[in-house]
Amino acid sequence: MVKAGGEPRAGPRFRVRGVRSGSAQGRRELASEPRLRTAPSTPGTPGAAFRLQSPGSASARCNSQRGPAPEALGERGAVTSGRGCRTRSNPALADIYTEHAHQVVVAKYAPSGFYIASGDVSGKLRIWDTTQKEHLLKYEYQPFAGKIKDIAWTEDSKRIAVVGEGREKFGAVFLWDSGSSVGEITGHNKVINSVDIKQSRPYRLATGSDDNCAAFFEGPPFKFKFTIGIYIYDGKTGEKVCALGGSKAHDGGIYAISWSPDSTHLLSASGDKTSKIWDVNVNSVVSTFPMGSTVLDQQLGCLWQKDHLLSVSLSGYINYLDRNNPSKPLRVIKGHSKSIQCLTVHKNGGKSYIYSGSHDGHINYWDSETGENDSFAGKGHTNQVSRMTVDESGQLISCSMDDTVRYTSLTLRDYSGQGVVKLDVQPKCVAVGPGGYAVVVCIGQIVLLKDQRKCFSIDNPGYEPEVVAVHPGGDTVAVGGADGNVRLYSILGTTLKDEGKLLEAKGPVTDVAYSHDGAFLAVCDASKVVTVFSVADGYSENNVFYGHHAKIVCLAWSPDNEHFASGGMDMMVYVWTLSDPETRVKIQDAHRLHHVSSLAWLDEHTLVTTSHDASVKEWTITY
Repeated sequence: MVKAGGEPRAGPRFRVRGVRSGSAQGRRELASEPRLRTAPSTPGTPGAAFRLQSPGSASARCNSQRGPAPEALGERGAVTSGRGCRTRSNPALADIYTEHAHQVVVAKYAPSGFYIASGDVSGKLRIWDTTQKEHLLKYEYQPFAGKIKDIAWTEDSKRIAVVGEGREKFGAVFLWDSGSSVGEITGHNKVINSVDIKQSRPYRLATGSDDNCAAFFEGPPFKFKFTIGIYIYDGKTGEKVCALGGSKAHDGGIYAISWSPDSTHLLSASGDKTSKIWDVNVNSVVSTFPMGSTVLDQQLGCLWQKDHLLSVSLSGYINYLDRNNPSKPLRVIKGHSKSIQCLTVHKNGGKSYIYSGSHDGHINYWDSETGENDSFAGKGHTNQVSRMTVDESGQLISCSMDDTVRYTSLTLRDYSGQGVVKLDVQPKCVAVGPGGYAVVVCIGQIVLLKDQRKCFSIDNPGYEPEVVAVHPGGDTVAVGGADGNVRLYSILGTTLKDEGKLLEAKGPVTDVAYSHDGAFLAVCDASKVVTVFSVADGYSENNVFYGHHAKIVCLAWSPDNEHFASGGMDMMVYVWTLSDPETRVKIQDAHRLHHVSSLAWLDEHTLVTTSHDASVKEWTITY
């Protein structure tokens, strides 16, 4: 535990929940594609049972843009998403590197396996260690000013080629440890999208560009030799061998190719929404993998890693292709591609599930034990999901910037056209109570819903309502306002009655929550303070909690009703003890790139957090 204003001392400790078969000191993150695991903890760290990997960004879906395929080395692969790079040997687990200041576009393993080179949209190339949990930076270069689109290493891990959208040049090739040039990449008059180097001497380098040309280089030092469908060239001489599939290998643009380990077959990914396996020796298609019919099913990347064939869709999904059944992938890794705004948890069929809503209107559900996730079927929200909760009948109630409140069955997990309530103005927050009641806070309005129908509203209440909570008993509603006050209302049949009682916070209210037993109301505000009021004592102030260094944005009560968690824009998550504000657990940089956007408890010792980094993380709290 960390005592306010003092040094960490012995007491409550916390750790991030380990993988199912892992150590008690592991860390698990539910990624927006798969489950993630960062570096293991460091025993003995004061005040905590682990040390956070820096910076800690969880995985989102792959970058869904035209670009290089995922990178592989042995049993491990590397993918990029947002400002982070993920390395994974198991699709459910990953290590994360998030030191880039800008969006990462490409990452490639050095053939030695000891380093990864990753490039971002600003033109920064970072070479970092893969063997240590801290992933220390070895070298940083800026070969040109502009987006880096692809990277290639020589087989001795000593030379690197980098291409992209430079202003004065579109590529560079240099020594990894000094940055000294070992040739020039010329011959193109537009952006270079792809580069690769022959992995044996004599080295040869090939590039592909927006000028519809490929170029061949000899070296080192690398010099342009000549400009060179899917075409196969002799790796040593650059002579054309054949064009796979003749003049039309695919019905759309071909965005990526990957060789089989024995170099006899090729996997291709295309904008025609298919991936194909080619037998290079006989110049024919072996298998075609149809991936769907929508624009989002276009295939932008592919990877042949030992026995695994992967493709990346425009949607950001990663598909595990099945050679024995090309019509259906073995597995599709899904998740959010935009920032997550809210979450809630619910037990269904004996399992605990996490539900997360994102900026683009998508809602995903996650198995809290395995990290497996999927999205609801049908057409749901069309804009940001602002808040979600689950009512007593097992329906997910969500409000969105599309001016609707949706009721979705957590058993069917299918959006229903009947379970939609259209509102007059944009909703901000929703809370539910027993008896089919839901209260929605909108811009300049408070709305009462009963059995999925609007039955009462308070227009222009005289303040700007921001957040809402309903007492577990179902009789009282607490509405937090931008004026720094919490107002209490009573539910009387199909109306709301203002009780005329004001609870003063220390600043504009950002979230409110009742304890599960209804004994306390916690209020957090933009002035970095959490105030807890005692319901039994007429909502008198019970305690005040200080510690955040920036605006607090969310809070949630533990099922034990003795602890609650808060998340702020200072990247901190605190777990507070109701009876003693000095006894608290501090999770620093819970989501390093972005602040926590929402919190929820799976049980008394398991906290779930989400963030604008498009990740969902599970933490085990030990007192």
